[in-house]
This record gives sequence, C-alpha cells and structure tokens, in this order.
Amino acid sequence: MIIKSIELADYRNYDTLTMEFDKGTNILYGDNAQGKTNILEAVFVAATTKSHRGSKDREIINFHREEAHIRTYLEKDGVESRVDMHLRKNKSKGIAIDGQKIKKAADLLGLCNVVFFSPEDLGIIKNGPAERRRFVDMELCQLDSVYLHSLNNYNKIINQRNKLLKDLYLKPELRATLGVWDMQLVNFGTKVIQRRKLFVDQLNEIIYGIHGKLSGGREELKVLYEPHVGVEDFERKLAQNQERDIKAKMTSVGPHRDDFAFTAGEVDIRKYGSQGQQRTAALSLKLSEIELVKKITGDTPVLLLDDVLSELDSNRRNFLLDSIGDIQTIITCTGLEEFVNHRFEINKVYRVAEGTAVCMGGQVSA
Repeated sequence: MIIKSIELADYRNYDTLTMEFDKGTNILYGDNAQGKTNILEAVFVAATTKSHRGSKDREIINFHREEAHIRTYLEKDGVESRVDMHLRKNKSKGIAIDGQKIKKAADLLGLCNVVFFSPEDLGIIKNGPAERRRFVDMELCQLDSVYLHSLNNYNKIINQRNKLLKDLYLKPELRATLGVWDMQLVNFGTKVIQRRKLFVDQLNEIIYGIHGKLSGGREELKVLYEPHVGVEDFERKLAQNQERDIKAKMTSVGPHRDDFAFTAGEVDIRKYGSQGQQRTAALSLKLSEIELVKKITGDTPVLLLDDVLSELDSNRRNFLLDSIGDIQTIITCTGLEEFVNHRFEINKVYRVAEGTAVCMGGQVSA
C-alpha cells in the first residue's frame, strides 16, 4: 500500500494543500514551525483516525474554522481507493471510503498502516510506562480490530467505574453496582492482557536480529511484558482492592497500569542503560514495528520520520536510512545535508514554508 496524494482544507495552519507522493522517499524540508509535522500528522490521522500527538479534533481544525477535511488517495496492487475524513469541532468525525460512509472509525483501520517516528520516540525507553503502553496500543489498534474493541471498552469501563467510585461518597447505596463494572472490567481487561503478551512475543522474534546488527553484535535486546495483574488473579485482586479504590476514588488494578521492560543481557536499560543504549533500543523498536506490520498484514507500512535524523548520530542515522529502501517514506527535516552526506536517493522534495508546500522536483540523487 502507498499513499499517492493528500488534500487538506482548514487543517491546522493550512487553508488548502494538495501534495502528491512518490512511492519511494519523499522529503519535506524547511525551517521549524512552518507546518511540516502537521502534514505528517494529517497522514497519520487519515490512516488511524487519531493524532499521533494525542490532539483532539477541535485542536486540529484551523482556529478560525469549524470544520476541516482530509482526502487521501491510496493504491494497492494497482487499485486506487479514496478516504475522505470530515473533522468537526463539536461533532464526531465523518469518514467515507470510496464515497461510502462508514459507521465506525474502526472500519478504516488496516486499510493503510503507518509507522510514525519522532524525536520523542527516542525517549520511549527511559520515560514513564504510559508512553510505552501508548506505543503498544497505537500499533495494536492498527493491526487488530478485536484489540481496538477490547481496549476502547476497557477504557470506557475504567472511566465509568472511577465515576462511580467518586459518586459513592454521596451515594453509598450504589456500591452494589460495583460488581457489574468489575465483571466487564475483567472481561475486556483479560483480552487486553492476552493480546499484549502475544504482541511482545511477536516483537521479540524480530527485534533480536535488528538490535544485534545495530549494536554490532555487542548486545542482545529483549522486551519483557510486565502486566500489573495476571489474567488468573485479576478478579480476585480487583475485589481485594475494592476498599482502597473507594477511598482513593480510582481503579488501582488492571492493564491500565502495565509496563514493558527492555533488557540487554541482565541489565534493565530503562533504569541503568546509557543514553546511547536507550536510543539504540528505541531505534530497534521502531524498525521492528515496520517488520511486524509486514509480517502480520503481508503489506508494507508507510514510514513517517518527523525530524528524527538530526537527533541520531551518524551510525544510527545511516542504519535507519539503509533500512528503508523498499518502504514509502515521508521525511521532514530542516535541510538536505543528511541525505547529501549519505549519498541517499530522494524521489520527491517539497519546500515547506508558512503553510505552503512547493514541489522542488523528483528523482534527486543526493
């Protein structure tokens, strides 16, 4: 699958924008704060229905408008399809595929898989567990509609249960209804835990080889799933902590508190790894994400690199560039020096400035 073109209307700092992409490497260059990342975000939204930044629809729409539009043309095996997305500040988004409206945003997922890599991702190893959960959730929600359904329901139930826990202070008679929420929480939470475990198993089959090459054979990287609670004792621990939850007015047990460890040998590099080790592991993780999408879907994802090359040293940068030869890639950067020095083939170049993107040509061999 490749993205042939994208059209934006009233999206962030763009009144209107039309861009055509090559199936190879596309470069968007320009000064900071000109709108390069907004284009990548629009591609990500068109594929996943969500912003990689976590922004809500009303924050994406141009400040002076009530609506925004994204139209994306995709191609797979010579067959073209069109995705129209209508974002509204005060209503849920509307989505149509080839002119046919879809009832659920989840029906779009899997049509076009994307992998987003930003400088913030380089901190995924050393930062808090919420970012590591978010990485796993973002990938699994693209790859597995059952997981998306389970996670969405789990999150809704957590919110409803937490609201009930707050209400119990004034309405203690509602305590009898806690059991209803607990049953649903265990049901959907169990599915989340089981799928995350499988995801980590699948990831480890890939990341071992990639990290071995990236580290020159000096390290063996392994991802460990650290569930906050096991499937077999979820219900029991939820009941055990009921009094604690009532006092704290929040749910203390469940996969919303999971974490994922990264070890090199016996060393937990979240805590004890050098910055170089942590960055290398993060790069291995993103490259493994690409291979995992290929393995599960049988298709290549679109790779979005948001100004990440300037954050990598020459060895890691060269390894990344050498790894993306057969993938449609859209890269943002402030200049073309990284590619000139690497003698990297560029298929299409856009100069982005003040809400405009001007095509500077294609088939550039830097």
